[in-house]
Amino acid sequence: MTLQESVWSETESPRIKSYTLINFHDLPQIQKLSEQQQFEMEVVGNVLPFKANNYVVEQLIDWNNIPNDPMFVLTFPQKEMLQQKHFEKMANVLKNGADKKEINNIANEIRLQLNPHPAGQLELNVPTLKDGTKLYGMQHKYKETCLFFPSQSQTCHAYCSFCFRWPQFVAMDEMKFAMKEGEQLVQYLTEHPEISDVLFTGGDPMIMKASIFEKYIDTLLEADLPNLKTIRIGTKALAFWPYKFLTDNDADQTLGAFEKTTNKGLHLAFMAHFNHHKELSTGSVKAAIKRVRETGAQIRTQSPLLAHINEDADVWAEMWRQQVKLGCIPYYMFVVRDTGAQHYFGVPLVKAYEIFRNAYKQVSGLGRTVRGPSMSATPGKVMVDGIVTINNKKVIVLKFLQGRNPEWVSTPFFAEYDENAIWLDDLKPAFEEKFFFEDELSQKYSGARKLDKS
Repeated sequence: MTLQESVWSETESPRIKSYTLINFHDLPQIQKLSEQQQFEMEVVGNVLPFKANNYVVEQLIDWNNIPNDPMFVLTFPQKEMLQQKHFEKMANVLKNGADKKEINNIANEIRLQLNPHPAGQLELNVPTLKDGTKLYGMQHKYKETCLFFPSQSQTCHAYCSFCFRWPQFVAMDEMKFAMKEGEQLVQYLTEHPEISDVLFTGGDPMIMKASIFEKYIDTLLEADLPNLKTIRIGTKALAFWPYKFLTDNDADQTLGAFEKTTNKGLHLAFMAHFNHHKELSTGSVKAAIKRVRETGAQIRTQSPLLAHINEDADVWAEMWRQQVKLGCIPYYMFVVRDTGAQHYFGVPLVKAYEIFRNAYKQVSGLGRTVRGPSMSATPGKVMVDGIVTINNKKVIVLKFLQGRNPEWVSTPFFAEYDENAIWLDDLKPAFEEKFFFEDELSQKYSGARKLDKS
């Protein structure tokens, strides 16, 4: 039976088994790889976080298509994910039999060169209560939405190899966002009536036991905040462990917390991360999507555009078609953030726009809810909106979907045409010395990284 034909049965009730650097060599599929390939994975996995599970290994990866299978690249370390100088440094440490402390010191030295918190997350987004208390388990970048990082959700069922939140998963505690107290979240929402949306994120909030997750939800619901309209949950659980909503021993309680939220009159937006249509192919994910939707939650889908994984318009079009068929709403195509292995996964913005456009024109209007390609950069979410010629000059058209200043939103601006640029920092203004937002960004948001025009 192929993945496309698979149908979920309630008798299919596995227990999660995780694979990390400690035990991934035990997998029969990995043992078929050469010693050099296994060593390369170990080198990369000592710097960038690595974790897979039995569902990913057994149902999503095509082991006859290694190393090119997109789900394999998505979850297992690849040599090129580290720059050569970093790879060689860690490889030499491992070959010399260094102890765990030295390995970790070298790993942290490399990690700090990988821009662990892009777009001013640490400098600009950490909010403060009126009494001066800094809330390091929250971020507040856009007026209407704040992010909440429960301390119990600082891991995932498996790790995406491109993840921009990778500092959450490595031994760099000073780089983590985490908060235990739902009461401080309520206090902040009370002090900021402009906030209508709370986004539970991590890690993955759906890694939490339902009893813990429900306490956070109850704290919000019982506060009865007039400004709170939407609770969002950013999660990869549907793709990496759909049994969380099917047969895990707290599946019904988790779904009950969703239903409690919608019954209260709040909108529950389930922000599902799907990077390839293969993740939508199993019977279990289809059944899980159905159960989540039955609670009144709405599932919106998002993914970055990733070299080696989904760098193909047909892959995106098929993914959006399947999502619409399953009742999900395509939401965002992101550009890989300027952190971690951006050099490996990044796609030039011009090419990203062409992939988006060629996928977009293949789907019906119901799939054209998706926006992108979008960069979550220091000033805001910047979308590549087209390639045009103005006064005989070819330029890239950009606009803000979200901005630190809401007045920037939907204002078009233009960058020099550059086929190699992969991020906002790589672009130069087409007709002016500076982009229109730069002076305000520098003056109002001290600590923001300046756009590099060198």
